[in-house]
Amino acid sequence: MVSNRCKMAVKAELRKLGLHFIVVDLGEVEIMEDITTEQRNLLRAGLADSGIELMEDKKSVLIEKIKSAVIDMVHHPDEVMKMKFSVFISEKLKYDYTYLSNLFTEVHGTSIAQFIIAHKVERVKELIIYDEMNITEIAYLMNYSSVAHLSNQFKKETGLTPSQFKKLKQKYRVPIEEVGELK
Repeated sequence: MVSNRCKMAVKAELRKLGLHFIVVDLGEVEIMEDITTEQRNLLRAGLADSGIELMEDKKSVLIEKIKSAVIDMVHHPDEVMKMKFSVFISEKLKYDYTYLSNLFTEVHGTSIAQFIIAHKVERVKELIIYDEMNITEIAYLMNYSSVAHLSNQFKKETGLTPSQFKKLKQKYRVPIEEVGELK
């Protein structure tokens, strides 16, 4: 689950099955009681109808936790201390970053660093569209070392400079669920 829409769908399916839960977070649900095989199958089917896959293997769950941590860091930067992404992810998930990085690349087909860059660029697009900050302020908010660094990453990802993007009449954005996904 990487969006509020997904969270709402999961909550609705859990309620429909009469299951009690104490946490529904991006990528994670904690159910208070043991669930039967039948309930699990009904949950899986109900989630599939909403386009959500029930993941039960530990690698898939860890990958979703990595994605969730990236989304937290990039889309809610004021809630996260300014620290290196590798340190943040490692501390948050309580795993060695090298292990997480290798696992993510193996399963997802791209590196965590590339996934982070894709999300940062998408967030920068959003901030440019809002037109409430200049590029220098956006670079600072997004924890770039300089405007030049932001501009270089932005151009590598989009083919445009931030200024060129700002001038476009139709500004193309990617839904958060699809950012960093292989096409």
